[in-house]
Formats: sequence, structure tokens, C-alpha cells
Amino acid sequence: MPTPAKRFIPDAYATLTPYFAVSDAAAAIAFYVKAFGAREAYRLPMPNGKLGHAELRIGNCTLMLADEDPSFGNKSAKTLGGSPVGICLYVEDCDAVFARAVAAGATVQRPLADQFYGDRSGTLVDPFGQHWTISTHQVDLTPEELSAAMAKQAH
Repeated sequence: MPTPAKRFIPDAYATLTPYFAVSDAAAAIAFYVKAFGAREAYRLPMPNGKLGHAELRIGNCTLMLADEDPSFGNKSAKTLGGSPVGICLYVEDCDAVFARAVAAGATVQRPLADQFYGDRSGTLVDPFGQHWTISTHQVDLTPEELSAAMAKQAH
């Protein structure tokens, strides 16, 4: 008989975990490993060769993904013509990770720059249509400092 769970969230998971439907899960896994240093936890292939589910670890988070299957209602960002959802990935050296992701095939949407809110960041679109803002936090700002910086940015 299975052991009852001790926690409502499994070990190595967070309360919120992104799940991507992608056009080619095996290629997406290879990209995320190369671009973001992801570590593959496991993959569950289906009899038709597609991946029904896979899990990667990026830093202290889990990213779940699977090949798209419109019959189950999961279409990839490429099939939909883009995604309104973005992922913010905090890393120690955003310049190095950004360059590595571009070299691996990502497209620059917004170049890296120091931002008014205290981060250095830029946004990429990966080959599977997902948007990634790669960031390194540089300055801690109080809510008042953040409001003043935003007001200054608007002018």
C-alpha cells in the first residue's frame, strides 16, 4: 500500500509550478538544458513517441512540460501564435545566461539593460514561443524609492 503524503506539495516543488505545452518537448528540454542550465528530472514518453510529461529543475524550481496535444486542449505557444505568459528567471549573471540563451537559439525581444526597479534584465523568446525575462537583482528599493524611480522613468 502506498505511503500517505506528509506534505500537500511534493518535495522539490513550489506552490506555483509552470507547465508548458511545446511543439517539440525533446528539443525544448535540450534547449532549456543548454540555455538555462536546466537539469532533467525525468520524462514520460507516450507510445507514439511524443512526451506526455517531463520535468526539469532550473535553480530551485521545477518546470513541467509536454508535447502539445490539441485533442487534450493543450496547444503550444507556437501553435497559438505566441503566449501572453512570461517567466522571470533570476540568475547570478544575467549577461552570461542571456548570451547563452541567444547562442542556443532564443530571439531578443527586449535587450538587457539596468532597470528602474533595481534589476538588470532583458526578455527573450525561446524557439518554442515562451517569453523569458532574464534578471539579476542589483538594488533593493523601498516602495517609496520604487515609486519615485517609476515616476522619473515616465518622464
